[in-house]
Amino acid sequence: MAWQRLALVVEGRHAESLGEALEEQGALATEITDADAGTDREQAVFGEPGAQADLWPRARLSALFPVDADLDAALDRALRSSGAPALTAASVDRVEDTDWVALTQRQFEPIQAGERLWIVPTWHQPLPGAINVILDPGAAFGTGSHPTTRLCLAWLEAHVSSGDAILDYGCGSGILAIAALKLGAARAVAVDVDPLALDAARYNSERNGVCLDARDAHAPLAGEADVTIANILANPLRMLAPLLATHTRTGGSIVLSGILEDQAAAVIDAYAPWAPLVVAGRDSGWVLLAGNRGS
Repeated sequence: MAWQRLALVVEGRHAESLGEALEEQGALATEITDADAGTDREQAVFGEPGAQADLWPRARLSALFPVDADLDAALDRALRSSGAPALTAASVDRVEDTDWVALTQRQFEPIQAGERLWIVPTWHQPLPGAINVILDPGAAFGTGSHPTTRLCLAWLEAHVSSGDAILDYGCGSGILAIAALKLGAARAVAVDVDPLALDAARYNSERNGVCLDARDAHAPLAGEADVTIANILANPLRMLAPLLATHTRTGGSIVLSGILEDQAAAVIDAYAPWAPLVVAGRDSGWVLLAGNRGS
């Protein structure tokens, strides 16, 4: 059996409505990804506190149709009903039947995130002698494959001390908080605006045998952390500076990523009243900022 796959690029704000319209026109499945993935314009998707998360500025939308479907007519009707203008001409290719589960799994191998820390999908055996975080690719950001996630994981491995209290703000899959707990942290609070991300973080913590306190970002946040870590994006990080700083104990660490190199200075300035941040890591055009909160 074979299918036809339709792909085009649209503005992120139109991607979901167009995907739904294509499904109404007979698409068996749709997928939305970052059209700029793999470039310096690649972005993680996070919403600012109090707001719904937005998709990427440019989204690649793929839709799978039966092999005999009239794709021109389906796309024309979907564009008209959704009001979504396409940014690129649609392309069509033929997709042959295959073992999709096995194919997907082959694309995700264990990822080394530090000297001892590895991110391991469930279909692989844990690595002997390593600190294994068991985590499958899913809807929430954070599988260990993105440079910003690797930067954060490497920092945690080098700096987390036994007994530390961790605040992971914008937790996504919960990967950073879970890794911190496996590295010896005493407790971890994971915060996100997305209920699906919180569900994923809770599920992943149970799978890894650690106790994670996952909280909605709209709820009040109490207490102070020894390490506050946030892998979001530069603009939300700047806005969150007062919140993240005041929930970090005096002398505690503030660790930030999701920041492009040319955005670092603005984020450093935003946190200057509380902590002198410096660039503590670089990977593929992204940086990690870290520093200790002053009195």
